[in-house]
Amino acid sequence: MGKSLRNRIIFIVAVLLVSVYGIIGIPKGGLKESLARNIHLGLDLKGGTHLVLQVQVVEALSHATDTAVATLEDELTKAGVTGTVVTKPNPDHPEIIQVSGIPAAKLGDARGVFNNGNYATYDLGSNADGSQTLTMKVGAIRDLETRALDQSIETIRDRIDKLGVSEPVIEKYGLGDNEILVELPGIDDPGHVQDVIQSTARLEIHEVTGGPYPTDADAMSANPAGLPPDSMLVHGNGAPGTGDQVWMVKRVSVVAGTDFRDAQPSQDENARPDITFNLTTAAGDRFYKFTDEHKGTGQMAIILDNKVKEVATIQSAIRDTGRITGGFTSDQAKDLSMLLRTGSLPASIKYLETRTVGPSLGAASIRQGVIAAVIGMLVVMAFMLVYYRGAGINADLALVLNLVILLGFLGYSHASLTLPGIAGVILTIGMGVDSNVLIFERIREELRSGKTAAMAVQEGFKHAWVTIVDTHVTTIVSAAILFLFGTGPVKGFAVTLTIGLLANIFTAVLVSRVIFDAELRNKDRNAALSI
Repeated sequence: MGKSLRNRIIFIVAVLLVSVYGIIGIPKGGLKESLARNIHLGLDLKGGTHLVLQVQVVEALSHATDTAVATLEDELTKAGVTGTVVTKPNPDHPEIIQVSGIPAAKLGDARGVFNNGNYATYDLGSNADGSQTLTMKVGAIRDLETRALDQSIETIRDRIDKLGVSEPVIEKYGLGDNEILVELPGIDDPGHVQDVIQSTARLEIHEVTGGPYPTDADAMSANPAGLPPDSMLVHGNGAPGTGDQVWMVKRVSVVAGTDFRDAQPSQDENARPDITFNLTTAAGDRFYKFTDEHKGTGQMAIILDNKVKEVATIQSAIRDTGRITGGFTSDQAKDLSMLLRTGSLPASIKYLETRTVGPSLGAASIRQGVIAAVIGMLVVMAFMLVYYRGAGINADLALVLNLVILLGFLGYSHASLTLPGIAGVILTIGMGVDSNVLIFERIREELRSGKTAAMAVQEGFKHAWVTIVDTHVTTIVSAAILFLFGTGPVKGFAVTLTIGLLANIFTAVLVSRVIFDAELRNKDRNAALSI
């Protein structure tokens, strides 16, 4: 046996062994269990939950301009521009901020604030009544919407990962409608997952400046001159069992969601569930400064999703560790601490589509798909044996190895096998047969022209090679486009088709040629070839 032929055989055997290991790994508990452990099934085969969500990005825009309003009020006051009213005049257009009541003598100072660099993402305009309007630029709005969508995907992915869901699909969906596709194979309690996904868990700590008041009207009566520009009213209990109350707090929080480093469920001294949190170093320093300045008399409100959960008197300076109580159950404390660890969603989400795929449908799909693939493959293999005789064995071995390589890739990559993916496998089988037919027919033509078997094999592979590569490359390009723009099962089809075609080139050209060369090596120069 020549060195070249031996090396090619060793390479093929190595690929076969590596592929088999990818399919079953180290066998534990039987072949079926090993297959189930290494070959992951997609949502349509395993069953689970299919969700399409839409991020309400207008809320993220509103949060951004709320912060700008609070900052603007503070900076105008520091610049000596008093008596102004900073509002967002149109609820349907939260990107617009209006500043009215600017004294004529202070207009220059106000413009200095507007142009200090903090509002570079806004266009400044003057109105006939002397008020000034800041409108967020279109490019800035698009950037903010993109960040809100990306952050939502990351937050949802973190929350799903914490729930222990394997092989989830979480990705952008549709064309520019701020939609997210979520597919969760094997989930039989979609309600709980939906609750976890859509919970905002926006936690903030604010300084309390007034209250509690029984109602909003009572709060306004207690402040006849109107609320201070840097304050706002927030509803909540303040303490367990106190009922709804109204608190006046500083508009700008002392610490917010991104300042939390960790949160864990715990229990207080009476064994009641609560949550212990830790702040980042920078936030801890800021929190220490605030609590040190207000210890003894100051109060702070812990606000969760715009509701006061707890109001506490600041007894001493606190640096980076705190505790949230609020009459939680153990499960609520566990879920809330998980939400705090994964961060808050930048905006609420709306469910556009919720669909559950039952496992019985998945099992039926698997059974039908496997039966179709096996029958199709057996029919094709029988045809190749009948029509091409000895060379048919060559083609059948290449087809089996093609399937082994494809499944091995799925095992290594942890890509999910979907029902369209099975269709991709079947299509790959057809393409593999087509490649062998091209090669065999060219070999037959060369034999009819009077060439020897060795020369006919060499010329047959040489001439068929270009056609095989051409057909496979164009199909792979089509599959790549499907992968880029498709979702879920469609991507599964694109993956199995692409890998199957690459394996097909390997088996139809290299493996088939090696088998021919090994067969011809032991024959006379003028011996006939069974084809």
